[in-house]
Amino acid sequence: MIGTSAVASPRTVRVGVYQNPPKIFFARGRISGIFGDLLYAIADREGWTIEPVVCSWRQCLEKLQAGQIDLMPDVAFNKPRAQLMDFGKTPTLYSWSELYRNPNVRLMSIRDLSDKRVAVLSGSIQETYLSEMARNYGIRGVVFMPTENLNAAFELAASGKADAVATNYFFGDAEARQYHLDSTPIIFQPSQLFFAAPKGRGQALLNAIDFYLEQWETTPQSPYYRILDHWKTTARETHIPVLFWWGLGALGGLLSLALLAMWVQRRQVLAQDRHLRITEDKLALILDSVDACIYIKDTELRYQYVNHRQAELVGLPAKKILGQTDDVLYTPEVAIRMRVDDRRVLEHGERLTVEEENRSANGVLRRTYLTVKQPLRDDDGEIYALCGIATDFTEHKRNQQKIHQLAFYDPLTGLPNRSLLLDRAKHALDNYVRSQSVGALLFIDLDNFKILNDTLGHGQGDILLGQAATRLGAQVRHNDTLARLGGDEFVLLMENLGETLDTAISDVENIARKLLQAFTEPFQLDNGIYNITASIGVALFSEADHRVEELLKRADMAMYEAKASGRDQVKFFNPMMQASLSARAAVETELHEALKHEQFILLYQPQVGCEGRLLGAEALVRWQHPRDGLVSPAVFIPVAESTGQILMLGRWILHTACLQLVAWQGKPEYAGLVLSVNVSARQFHHPDFVSEVLRTLDETGADPTHLGLELTETLLADDIDNLIAKMKALKARGVRFSLDDFGTGYSSLSYLKRLPLDQLKIDQSFVRDLLVDPNDTAIVRTILALGESLDLEVMAEGVETIEQRDALLNLGCRRQQGYFFGYPGPPEALLDGRANAR
Repeated sequence: MIGTSAVASPRTVRVGVYQNPPKIFFARGRISGIFGDLLYAIADREGWTIEPVVCSWRQCLEKLQAGQIDLMPDVAFNKPRAQLMDFGKTPTLYSWSELYRNPNVRLMSIRDLSDKRVAVLSGSIQETYLSEMARNYGIRGVVFMPTENLNAAFELAASGKADAVATNYFFGDAEARQYHLDSTPIIFQPSQLFFAAPKGRGQALLNAIDFYLEQWETTPQSPYYRILDHWKTTARETHIPVLFWWGLGALGGLLSLALLAMWVQRRQVLAQDRHLRITEDKLALILDSVDACIYIKDTELRYQYVNHRQAELVGLPAKKILGQTDDVLYTPEVAIRMRVDDRRVLEHGERLTVEEENRSANGVLRRTYLTVKQPLRDDDGEIYALCGIATDFTEHKRNQQKIHQLAFYDPLTGLPNRSLLLDRAKHALDNYVRSQSVGALLFIDLDNFKILNDTLGHGQGDILLGQAATRLGAQVRHNDTLARLGGDEFVLLMENLGETLDTAISDVENIARKLLQAFTEPFQLDNGIYNITASIGVALFSEADHRVEELLKRADMAMYEAKASGRDQVKFFNPMMQASLSARAAVETELHEALKHEQFILLYQPQVGCEGRLLGAEALVRWQHPRDGLVSPAVFIPVAESTGQILMLGRWILHTACLQLVAWQGKPEYAGLVLSVNVSARQFHHPDFVSEVLRTLDETGADPTHLGLELTETLLADDIDNLIAKMKALKARGVRFSLDDFGTGYSSLSYLKRLPLDQLKIDQSFVRDLLVDPNDTAIVRTILALGESLDLEVMAEGVETIEQRDALLNLGCRRQQGYFFGYPGPPEALLDGRANAR
């Protein structure tokens, strides 16, 4: 995985670490805890070396601000801190704070903090928050006792030197048990925890951390969730992402605090002064403004309090809801379900998290909620009511479903995409290892689909792909996986074909034939009907060496063998295909060395006119292999095309041909010759092609009017306007253009009329059977007539016999090329008498 970090090379990252387990602590010479494990996971991918710097919380803050450390984990964001240090954009954790009390101290509400001693981490956000809360609530006499580390704070509370300790939930729950402190209902300050860096000096590190957190927090099986699962002290059973649960827990704790305070205040209303009544009004206002449904039910399950959101859900004013039960407010099935959950809370003291899709009594479907229900206890610990907090997460569920759909399904066809296919294929291979039940993977590729896209447009291509997916899906078994890899490539994963190989192969062949037959009927497009076929390659699980990548590669090779055999066929993988692939890989490797050491030569084949007069030559490249001798371009040109090495080879050919033109310009017998050079589609479409040709002409001094570029008809299938613009730019300098292999590709009369061509070259396939096939004679005659009407020269390729020469001359073709006039050879052979020999 490649991050977006600006760090260009491995570096040492100094990280401040203090004792705050399980979030972060120092153990056995390395940083441990949630933040530590996350940091090492990121460091492994970025190449960082982590250097722990052990310090207290305050010392770490001071070192960070002084630039003595590069990162400090587990820092809660607030505006004052943001002035002194930089934070990442993505929170690492969501947390909240809680008060833990000495068992001999009564501490049930915020009001009980009066005259209490509270141990806090020096400079912590808890100290700041509680100080402000005490002022806002008019709590007098509270004394804060700052410590350098949290262990010291817990020791003060355990020894009775402090009445309570304030800390984050992660550290507090575990440490409270160790120090025999009791938790309290006082939960406050939900916060986001980040990695922090020195101000203006650590953005690259933070960007890298953000990159991984953004990816991992949306991927359930990522390192992020594995680390959280490892450090969580109690498992939570929920269908909601962990971050959403923590945020909801923080909100639930905060709201429970407010509800409990309000409930206690109402029970003690006669003893409260005017200040408490004002506080109660404020709390009620807060609860009505919270974007969640909040309610309290007594032990008889009658509503004692509802906020504004809950009243909206039920569809009644709050006053009409109070005193009612769910039987009156909801449909019977909803009321029964809610009653069962409520009894678990009231009778067993359970804290429940449930997903609810509520319908009101009128039967109208409401939205989906995540509801937290927890018991409310009096001073003696007896349960006297329950509090429910229901958060609407309908949109969240829809978004999660959309994310899942986009992540694992193809948006065009609705089929599983590559990610889901690879996952299922891995499970299928694992199952094969255990059960030895034969399976197969079928690679399905539409034949000549590019022609459809090029001629009718990608919109029509998408329509055909959708229909093809439907037809293929109708032929597969319900327990098999049909997926779309992309483009016109489909894959069928077949499992549990039995334990007999012959039977499994027979079943696969039957399915494959059905898949091919699905393409026999034409497809209905917006512009009419269209016929297309498919080629299928098959690889069995037993051939994959237990690796998904190998299984796909072998099925892909088999599919290409099916195409090479004429398309519309099924081929099973065999070792010969692997040998062919290995040979191709060897050519690719050796071709790189050949380009580096210039192991290529140009040979020249004559092009003649009437009475055998030499008009020019075509430059043909050969590979002078140090071991194998001259290698045919049919071996290395396709490899060069597919790997992009054709660009470097094409530059060498053009430069060498131009040098040959310059050499000929000083010799009268060669001075008038035109030298033709073949140009590949990939070469011509390169953005710098025109400038490279012109630069080569300028550097060599070659006469551009004697240079001919031969283009294939495949060039006409893509971006014809850009093609014409490039041809005109070179034509302005005098460069000539021929259309090679004419009659075998994409040409149309409208294209020919627009292209600034000088010559058409009749493909040798029409010349080969000219004397025996009347159709070839008619085609040649038509091309000659077309050339005359468009004022274009016409040259025939592949002339090998005197009979072919004479037949072409009788048809009016005066320009010819082929072995009859000369084999490709060195430039000096063109005029020394061998050029016109057979």
